Amino acid sequence: MTRLQGRHALVTGGTGGIGRAIAEALARECALVVVTGRDAVHGGEVVGRIREQGGRAEFVKADLATGDAVRLLASDALAAAGGRIDILVNNAAHILPAQSLLEATEEQIDAALGLNVKAPFLLTAALVPGMVERGAGAVINIGSVSGVHGKEGTALYGASKAALHSLTKSWAAELGPKGVRVNAIAPGPTATELNTAQMPMWEQLTASSYPARRPGTAAEVADAVLFLTSDEASYIHGVLLPVDGGALTR
Repeated sequence: MTRLQGRHALVTGGTGGIGRAIAEALARECALVVVTGRDAVHGGEVVGRIREQGGRAEFVKADLATGDAVRLLASDALAAAGGRIDILVNNAAHILPAQSLLEATEEQIDAALGLNVKAPFLLTAALVPGMVERGAGAVINIGSVSGVHGKEGTALYGASKAALHSLTKSWAAELGPKGVRVNAIAPGPTATELNTAQMPMWEQLTASSYPARRPGTAAEVADAVLFLTSDEASYIHGVLLPVDGGALTR
């Protein structure tokens, strides 16, 4: 399990849920992983667990609400990783409850687009030059099936994820010739400790209408990310890979 030996990764929103699973998966394949998030306690727990299992990890506290904070994270992450980031996973996201068009506030619009679109844009722009200079690197954007199909109550979140999907393709076209691969993952309903309240509804939905007949797991999303960051995906550029139990077949 050394597919990422010698590589340094940054995972935003890595203190829980899908982000934590991604950080742990990359570390198992011998990447040095910089975990970021707003909660230093949970961040320390993730780093401690990785180290207990023989991996290498560092935690950098960050709140990506402003451009200055994003640029500071890029600087701090580079310092924590010894001056180099080879893999960037843009996972941090602003999650919204189901709401109608008429319920969404201007503050919610700004927050969703700020964290789900502007932050990954600025962070990628800050870290990609080093990858280009070395002629190698991988950027993985965590999108959503909500950014592919329309569903009542998810307009704002879905729009922000659709924008991230579009950025993935544009960045792949721009950066691929320079040695940097950019791809995206679109998770469907995924069981994590952060969404236990939604699980009964998701279990009923997936059991009746999804080919997989169950929600996904954070580990399954992490495995897809691991594949796209590895040399096994060296000829894959600009894809949106659904990890959704077949949700998009409906």
